[in-house]
Amino acid sequence: IYDMQVRAIFEAAVAVAKGGQPAPTVEVMIPLVGFARELELLRLRTEDVAMQVLAGSGVKVPHTIGTMIELPRACVTADAVAEQADFFSFGTNDLTQTTLGLSRDDSASFLGSYLGRGVFERDPFETLDVEGVGRMIRLAVEKGRATKPDLKMGVCGEHGGDPASIAFFHEAGLTYISCSPYRVPVARLAAAQAALKVKKGKPSLKAAS
Repeated sequence: IYDMQVRAIFEAAVAVAKGGQPAPTVEVMIPLVGFARELELLRLRTEDVAMQVLAGSGVKVPHTIGTMIELPRACVTADAVAEQADFFSFGTNDLTQTTLGLSRDDSASFLGSYLGRGVFERDPFETLDVEGVGRMIRLAVEKGRATKPDLKMGVCGEHGGDPASIAFFHEAGLTYISCSPYRVPVARLAAAQAALKVKKGKPSLKAAS
């Protein structure tokens, strides 16, 4: 299935280029990686399939290969993972689940009690748990950029549309956020407000669906 997905992505890019449009830049994002060797193998596999598609096409498709950071192990070994990645995208929905040991599907039955008794200040699936999940993100940013100072890092998930979370992402040094289309206007406003609150020279967040 993985090879089919990668092949479809690059065949689509080739079709665009042959249709008279500039070839799109492809970003292949590999999810749920926990080990650098795992990403290394998948990267080689991705490149192999891409070469098969592009070899006889006469088209060059610029592409990068990165990973979603969704597991605590990926955060604490981000320096090694970064050796195999062109970019990180923090999948904060799953990173929240794996860090807090909560299921988005099942937690609704008791989340109200946790909020009412002060265990959580806010729903951690709506506003990022900065003290817990946020520390994992900070650690991954620090370790990843220790390996690759210019490593592109961003966020995908519903936290990318939450103003309080966006302020944290900006302060942590991330450079883009992705969220549901209907939340893009709010995300752009929050990103702009966050940029105004920090010193000049720090990268500004970009918001997209």
